[in-house]
Amino acid sequence: MTEHDLVEVCQIEDLSGLSAWGWDAYHHELQSRGDSIMLVARIDSTFYEYGLAGFIVARLIADELHVNNVAVRHEFRGRGIGSALLQTSLADGRKRKAKVAQLEVRAGNVAAQHLYRRCGFEVVGRRRGYYRAPVEDALLMSLSLVHDVHGS
Repeated sequence: MTEHDLVEVCQIEDLSGLSAWGWDAYHHELQSRGDSIMLVARIDSTFYEYGLAGFIVARLIADELHVNNVAVRHEFRGRGIGSALLQTSLADGRKRKAKVAQLEVRAGNVAAQHLYRRCGFEVVGRRRGYYRAPVEDALLMSLSLVHDVHGS
């Protein structure tokens, strides 16, 4: 992700109904590059009026990878783009020595929960009233990034 992608990232965020971060927050996150993983899925803009199909933003905090936002344009969903963005971020987190990945997801966002479960995340808790506009609980999901070298 580059600064030039941020207008489209904000557009995808808005179209996806994510809790709004907005341009300034993404720009700030880009500036703190060392701890952030910010990826986009590019498409051929010859065929579309835009150049991005989706994006992901995650941050490494100590030995935890926190997945903040993942979104894919509606017309590109179901093609594995969200999964590819997430798996690439998780691999990057492992390289940076993260031991666990965490995220919050709206309790009513079944499609996102399905994506996260397919990638190995499990529900480990609930945060009541976590989201605003509309108010909704968040499910806390977690995935161990440590591989057991002994096979047990």
